[in-house]
Amino acid sequence: MKIKWLGHASFLVTSDNGTRIITDPYEPILGMKYGEIKESADIVTVSHEHGDHNNVAAVQGNPRVLRETKPVEVKGIRFSGVATYHDNSGGSERGSNVIFCFEVDGIKVCHFGDLGHMLSNEQVAGIVNVDIMMIPVGGNFTIDAKTASDIVSMLSPAVVIPMHYKNDRCPEFPIAGVDAFTGDKTNVTNLEVSEAEFTAGKLPAAPQIVVLKPEL
Repeated sequence: MKIKWLGHASFLVTSDNGTRIITDPYEPILGMKYGEIKESADIVTVSHEHGDHNNVAAVQGNPRVLRETKPVEVKGIRFSGVATYHDNSGGSERGSNVIFCFEVDGIKVCHFGDLGHMLSNEQVAGIVNVDIMMIPVGGNFTIDAKTASDIVSMLSPAVVIPMHYKNDRCPEFPIAGVDAFTGDKTNVTNLEVSEAEFTAGKLPAAPQIVVLKPEL
């Protein structure tokens, strides 16, 4: 399985048999300089209905679009969602958010969207045994670096891919950079590429943070 960071909270996950999943396709908004998404996909997940996460029209092909928490199987891949919020006020500020979990080539992947709060015990129960998590770390609109670190400690995934943080593609976005999350940690691999490949049975034994470069 390959995971490519397109930018912001959008990833392209490609299975060994070529099935393509895109998470949270964005439309560049004020403060964002990511390039336009022109990838094709079989499946698109949308964590919430904000323009920088739900630009399904940008994705080529005729993808199945998933927005709900209800379990569903598409092209042999089972998806389930955990209902959360985009803020720390029960959704009163920025609405709801869905954490999507799915298994590809024997690896359980969870994409946290724009999670805005610490997880409850019930929410954690819906995310157990995650192998790879994509989690926001920039704060302000989402959880910050400390809360992200606490969630990583709770769930203990093999691989953590940070997202939704300030970088040279969104220099004016009012969020923190990835160093706020990685700066005090030793289990960090900074890749100079946008894509990494993962194989079941060959994942790290302890959580490893993998920092990717945005593709677009």
